Amino acid sequence: MIEHLHPRIIENKDWATALFVLTFAVVAMTKSAYETRFSEFSKLIFSDKYAKIYRDNSHMKSIFTVGLFFVQVISFAFFILLTMNIYDKASKTDYILFIQIATFLLYFILAKYLIEKIVAAAFNIDDFVELFNLQKVTYRTYIGVLILPINAILFYYDNISTIVPLVTIGISLCISLYSYFISIKTYQNVIIGKLFYFILYLCALEIAPYYFLYYWITKGSA
Repeated sequence: MIEHLHPRIIENKDWATALFVLTFAVVAMTKSAYETRFSEFSKLIFSDKYAKIYRDNSHMKSIFTVGLFFVQVISFAFFILLTMNIYDKASKTDYILFIQIATFLLYFILAKYLIEKIVAAAFNIDDFVELFNLQKVTYRTYIGVLILPINAILFYYDNISTIVPLVTIGISLCISLYSYFISIKTYQNVIIGKLFYFILYLCALEIAPYYFLYYWITKGSA
């Protein structure tokens, strides 16, 4: 008797595994090469000591920042893809979609940074925006590193509750709001002197871009 064989659909997870290994390796090498700095960085949510020590603009282009920026982009791209998967909007093994998300995030962050520099030059608040950007990058990178192991769990386990990404987003938003509070507290004298420009900057370049990013993700996955 001949049995009918049904083809098995095998999801390719090798690309994701390679990326997880690479990003965790970058974090491990960064920790090893900058042990003291990474130690202070890991305590960022509990202390603003790191932000005070490494507040100079030169740290924006350091190997430490660039390496963890790579981790940040990969981590956020994974989280968006996995959230879409949990809500049945995409497959978590769709590497083409992952590349599209990662590319969009990279261009979005870099374009936003360049536009901020142009606006800062126009408003004559270059120094403040540079320092403000460094703090934002620091806290955003912290969030990216923080959710990296969560991404690994979400990727390799099925039947994840929809509450998990919501809680993760909620915690990330709290950390982001905390970073804005620290920045405003640190540079309050500069902000008071240029309050109108700061409010304009906040609305145009901090609120609006993320609203459009949310709109693009939700409408694009509908």
